[in-house]
Amino acid sequence: MQATLRWLQARADNVAVALLTAMFAAFILQIVSRYVVNAPIGWTLEACLTTWLWLVFWSSAFVLGDKDHVTFDLCYLAANRKLKRVFAIVTAAALLAGFLAALPATFDYITFYKIKKSATLRIRLDVVFSVYGLFAIAVILRSGARLLALLRGGPLPEGAHGEDIHAGDEAATR
Repeated sequence: MQATLRWLQARADNVAVALLTAMFAAFILQIVSRYVVNAPIGWTLEACLTTWLWLVFWSSAFVLGDKDHVTFDLCYLAANRKLKRVFAIVTAAALLAGFLAALPATFDYITFYKIKKSATLRIRLDVVFSVYGLFAIAVILRSGARLLALLRGGPLPEGAHGEDIHAGDEAATR
């Protein structure tokens, strides 16, 4: 199972690298065509925007770990272990509930865009925005798994840099 997960993680990383490479290539082509050849190409801007959108949501869903995301953890890091568990449970439950509640409307919105295409690349917009659906499902699955683990007494999330300023409090809270 671990080998399969590592393989899937590597493929998710490969997709992120391919998206970043495509975005960079379109960006360089855009600069060369506009400022060197003086003949701008319209589709390069759309390609950059679309690959950026996919890169952000794909990476957030499948590449980055919890510690890699931006967090506002000042109160969390200052809390004792019991309060940290409450914070973590409330956060996981709120993310799970929010994304689950928004999921039907999200899919309605994405599927609504099957009738439209992008301006220059002529890609259906439901395909362009489908990455957000993948992201939403990944957040739901991660939040649900985190909530279950926390409710079963699993480990608490660490701070952004792995620090836990109350590491010595473990014996005091038992």
